[in-house]
Amino acid sequence: MKPDLFEAPDYYNLDDLLSDEHKLVRDTARAWVKRDVSPIIEEYAQKAEFPKQIIGGLAEIGAFGPYIPLEYGGAGLDQISYGLIMQEIERGDSGVRSTASVQSSLVMYPIWKYGNEAQRQKYLPKLASGEWIGCFGLTEPDHGSNPSGMVTNFKDKGDHYLLNGAKMWISNAPFAQIAVVWAKDESGRIHGLIVERGMEGFSTPETHNKWSLRASATGELIFDNVKIPKENLLPNKSGLGAPLGCLDSARYGIAWGAIGAAMDCYDTALRYSKERIQFGKPIGQFQLQQKKLAEMITEITKAQLLTWRLGVLRNEDKATSAQISMAKRNNVDMAITIAREARQMLGGMGITGEYSIMRHSMNLESVITYEGTHDIHLLITGFDITGLNAFK
Repeated sequence: MKPDLFEAPDYYNLDDLLSDEHKLVRDTARAWVKRDVSPIIEEYAQKAEFPKQIIGGLAEIGAFGPYIPLEYGGAGLDQISYGLIMQEIERGDSGVRSTASVQSSLVMYPIWKYGNEAQRQKYLPKLASGEWIGCFGLTEPDHGSNPSGMVTNFKDKGDHYLLNGAKMWISNAPFAQIAVVWAKDESGRIHGLIVERGMEGFSTPETHNKWSLRASATGELIFDNVKIPKENLLPNKSGLGAPLGCLDSARYGIAWGAIGAAMDCYDTALRYSKERIQFGKPIGQFQLQQKKLAEMITEITKAQLLTWRLGVLRNEDKATSAQISMAKRNNVDMAITIAREARQMLGGMGITGEYSIMRHSMNLESVITYEGTHDIHLLITGFDITGLNAFK
């Protein structure tokens, strides 16, 4: 295994905008990725397996619920710290970042924000420590970009609810202890329910034959007359806005994470361009290769500034859903473009597992689709600036 020689680009001295705590959090995550993720991730991606042994390390660096208060086992960090952790983890692998994002923004966040005190005390400490892993059930086989059309439903049976339906493309599903599931009640109102592994009628078949996020476990959630205790309903928010609030947090983390993948591809291509000799000189000396590298660092810098400002707005509770949407779309599109250009710079070596670029490129094909597709985010921005709803 080649050593991890990654050096993070900071063309506009953005470190000057970060606090000492921000830099400590980031550098701790970066060191962990270099030590515990980079040496093994290619092997696990090749065999399409999630490396479960890293769960403890993810918890130790604060990747599970970084912004969750200390009283519930979280790290009590701010939103920029959360973003920086996601950046460093995705620099290692998008699938590993997906595991952390789901745990933090799609499982812990709704329990913290929409749950009651008993639910917070029961679930959050175990999720923060990595003792339990969770998943989030929104997307269905026939309802992806239109979650309001979901058919998963529950009925009130007096002393319990009866849940039926199915969810698809669920990160962490095959080994998660709990699932935060969104379903319609008998009036058609969407609510969140906490479903625990072991409940009769609840199964989580794994999704195989993926060409993307191969080091992440993906599966389905099947509910066949599952009895849900009434205390497992999230009581403090309902309607489609509840799961969309979770997606805001997840999309924000992705906006930072995509920068990590882009930085890794750029750093790899830059180093290779100085070492690879063709026509008697390093390929980095050729104009077209310099053009590629110059465009990469420019786009990374723009994305870094975008997410830093968004993090400040999030800390001030001023960021809008549309602003978060823009950052997710822009940064993932930026990252996938850089991955493709970097792959070309490495020629045939770019498709091998000796370098990370092809793995990043494949992973980003999922990242550009999940948590709102590229096209859906364009329409969100379009709606926001025109006031005209293209979804109807």
